[in-house]
Amino acid sequence: MAKTMQGTHSISDTENSNDNHKREGDFEESELGLKKQRTEENALEEKAIKIDSDMDEVSEEETNQKVCMKEAKQSMEVKKGFNIEADAAEDKGSRHSMEDAWVLLPEASLDSPGTLRCAHFAVYDGHGGRFAAEYAKKHLHRNVLSAGLPRELLDVKAAKKAILDGFRKTDESLLHESASGGWQDGATAVCVWVLGQTVFIANIGDAKAILARSSEAGGSLNHTDGGNLLKAIVLTREHKAIYPKERARIQKAGGIISSNGRLQGRLEVSRAFGDRQFKKVGVVATPDIHSFDLTDREHFIILGCDGLWGVFGPSDAVEFVQRLLKEGLTVTAVSRRLIREAVIERRCKDNCTAIVIAFRH
Repeated sequence: MAKTMQGTHSISDTENSNDNHKREGDFEESELGLKKQRTEENALEEKAIKIDSDMDEVSEEETNQKVCMKEAKQSMEVKKGFNIEADAAEDKGSRHSMEDAWVLLPEASLDSPGTLRCAHFAVYDGHGGRFAAEYAKKHLHRNVLSAGLPRELLDVKAAKKAILDGFRKTDESLLHESASGGWQDGATAVCVWVLGQTVFIANIGDAKAILARSSEAGGSLNHTDGGNLLKAIVLTREHKAIYPKERARIQKAGGIISSNGRLQGRLEVSRAFGDRQFKKVGVVATPDIHSFDLTDREHFIILGCDGLWGVFGPSDAVEFVQRLLKEGLTVTAVSRRLIREAVIERRCKDNCTAIVIAFRH
């Protein structure tokens, strides 16, 4: 959960200068020379008078040109811009309690200065309780902003560092709170930040982000014939103890992967907020972070906890959402229908949460 830059062309005007050389007789005063000089002076004076009389007219013409150029530039900016529509839905499934949390911030600048568009969306999937998910919901975005998320001139490297630092700070403070509060639950996360035209995705654990992208520039959301279905792009990587890279890191930290594929026989995910008792055996809150620039090929993103993806495949979910949007349903209705389909029709037993983020070009 990709950058079209408008190139600028500079035109430099070349000024031609003629060298003036002194010749014999230039300093000799003669009647012919004085007469010629007076004639030239009179001509220059008449030209100056004409220029003065035309100045208002020229100034008005230049002003009109500048206004037209400004309007054209604004028109181009409008054409390349987009609106974001997003909403979330949730259901506790067959569980006794709801441990998920989610964030919808279409205008996510909070108190951070800057003019660059900033939007933030996230799904936090709690386990062992709801405290970790609620804590991340409340603190992660503020920590990312305070870590230096760019709000003026976009710097992709600086943005990714701010997100990384925000995750680290959130987990450190959460662990401190959990130690003093005596709770040990954790939470996975999938988060999106939209800065200007660029989307950043960060995740820990098994919550996922799926992007719906058309195969051609300018592809319509309404194309439903076989070759023009939107393609489902998985934007996140799952962090589970059974995967080789995660297994090696856990074993290096002294952790054990049991025969059931779980860390110490208990925890399935290998990255999460909280989980204080598992931090010393390899569980970390270091996210994978990716980014891409929005074009007219990107139509929507689906964020979901593992409950949603347990009954929906990526392509299946994209096709489902595309069909409903084509029918004219709002993102609010689409997100609710998606969760209803997962829980009622497909029998999801787990907590189920989804966010649908639509880009209206």
